[in-house]
Amino acid sequence: MPSRRMWIIAGTVVGVVAVGAVAGPLVYAALQEDAPPATTVQAQDSDAPLTDVTDGTWTIGAGSSAGYRVDEVLNGDDVTVAGTTDQVTGSLVVSGGDLQSAEVDVDMASVATDSGRRDSYFRDNVIDVAANPTATFAVTQAVDLPELTGTPVTVPVAGELSVHGVTQQVTVDLSVVRTAQGVEASGSIPVTFADYDVTPPDLGFVSVEDTGSVEFFLVLTQ
Repeated sequence: MPSRRMWIIAGTVVGVVAVGAVAGPLVYAALQEDAPPATTVQAQDSDAPLTDVTDGTWTIGAGSSAGYRVDEVLNGDDVTVAGTTDQVTGSLVVSGGDLQSAEVDVDMASVATDSGRRDSYFRDNVIDVAANPTATFAVTQAVDLPELTGTPVTVPVAGELSVHGVTQQVTVDLSVVRTAQGVEASGSIPVTFADYDVTPPDLGFVSVEDTGSVEFFLVLTQ
């Protein structure tokens, strides 16, 4: 017959495992709150001086951000999650008043949410940033730009989105505004994860919807 001590040890181990099984989801849940809205361009003060918008190369600068937004189901509750990074680079070329080309590069390893556990899984299991360190959006067709003012305007843009080593044709309604420092632009691209060979997490107590969006906010200067 097992000794009393063996029963105590066995009971302790079972208890630890049981607590871990319950606490894991609870700890994960405790970190979850609906993500704040995406950063988007805003109308400028009507009295503020605005920069000239000229032909040439415009560079993505400080204050820019990009990332993803998805819906999770956590223990039966719906939660909206957004991962963002300010590690965004690239440039665009305007000629004759048209947007001729553009490329936006995002460092995927730096994309973060409110949960380090989720971010680690995203980097290592979902995107595999070691093999796919960068996501890219590139404009593929010239775009006739309207006159830019301090009031945001919407410009449909066609391009290619590359995520997880897969490139797909996409369109985005780009919201653009002229500011005192230059130009700001924001947009959201709907994505279906399977189109990019991405398998949404399904870990039992938490699962992710099959679709989401890629978001960006760009501060452009010459």
